[in-house]
Amino acid sequence: MSSQLLKEQFLLNKDITYLNFGAYGACPKPVFDVYQKFQRELEEEPTLFINELGPAYIKKSRESLGNYLNCSADDIVYVTSPSYAVNLIAKSFQIKAGDEVLTTNLEYGPCDKTWKYYCEQNGATYKRIDIQFPLQSKEDFLDQFLKGITKNTKLIFVSHLTSSTGLRLPIEEICTIANQLGILIYVDGAHAPGQLPIDLSLLGADIYTGACHKWMLTPKGSSFLYVRNSLQHLFDPLIISWGYKGLKPSNSIFLDNHQFQGTRDYSAFLTIPAAIDFMSVFNWKKVSADSRHLTQSNAKRFCDLMGTQPLTAITNDFIAQLFSIPIKIQNPEKLHDLLYKQYRIQVPVLNHEGNFYLRYSIQGFNEQNDLDQLYNALVEIANF
Repeated sequence: MSSQLLKEQFLLNKDITYLNFGAYGACPKPVFDVYQKFQRELEEEPTLFINELGPAYIKKSRESLGNYLNCSADDIVYVTSPSYAVNLIAKSFQIKAGDEVLTTNLEYGPCDKTWKYYCEQNGATYKRIDIQFPLQSKEDFLDQFLKGITKNTKLIFVSHLTSSTGLRLPIEEICTIANQLGILIYVDGAHAPGQLPIDLSLLGADIYTGACHKWMLTPKGSSFLYVRNSLQHLFDPLIISWGYKGLKPSNSIFLDNHQFQGTRDYSAFLTIPAAIDFMSVFNWKKVSADSRHLTQSNAKRFCDLMGTQPLTAITNDFIAQLFSIPIKIQNPEKLHDLLYKQYRIQVPVLNHEGNFYLRYSIQGFNEQNDLDQLYNALVEIANF
């Protein structure tokens, strides 16, 4: 299917060159129709939906996601965002004075803040390894990062794909080493589902969170938290509700404690099977591969235009459907608004620890012309 025909499946404003799929994703029309169907069903008979139909729908949805991720459905609970999931884990994680949580300096801001907060509360150390660029190989990254492991390392927390810098990290190798050393590992996979293949049974992550409302195409507020079965008892719910020691306990305390917390519209969770079906119908493996090729093949020319160097080698090891162009211009914080208002291009300019990146993200509806428009706009404002 051509990019133009695929674009017709989305509700995105056709007057905008949309290069920011990585921020919030976008929902295809067929999936959005399912979303609204569930919302209407909820409003037509709220009591029946919330008390009986909804829990059955969520079970079916978790089973579909479990098959997609190759893990037990009972090891997954739905959450509104990866940030929520990180808070859930960090609040209960058993750390004490002298313990270390090892991470990089590339992590997503709210997750960084969460771990800093709870480490400070418990007298532990949140140890951020400053990754030096450019990276030429996975081994280069691993050599830098793994030197941070000590006898006090209690947990490794690391992104599957980073947000600001848009990099794919060697999670498989990190999980293997963490497992060998007996160190728990928590992977923030916010950007991974729908962009990278994920097999949680093989990966070796003890805890994994991912967003379905980014690259998996579901409506907003739809994410998941996976916890290895043997660890689930360690984590308290953020909100104590009816599931805690409930009158109708299931076979999973994990689900009872975390899945239903107050009255809310959880229709977004229920669309996950429809999103998985959509990706299957449209051969998403090829869509992702084509998008990755478009992302990588344009990377160097943008860096050349900006007079900067890519953060890593432009290979599948590091670059998927996101690319962050280092930019060193005057007033970089004004660039996003200029591109949007004057050129109708939606692309973020991200400030990560004082370094600015223009990050384009490519989905199946994007084509070379979209990146050409961005390139030509940057040529016009190169002296901005």
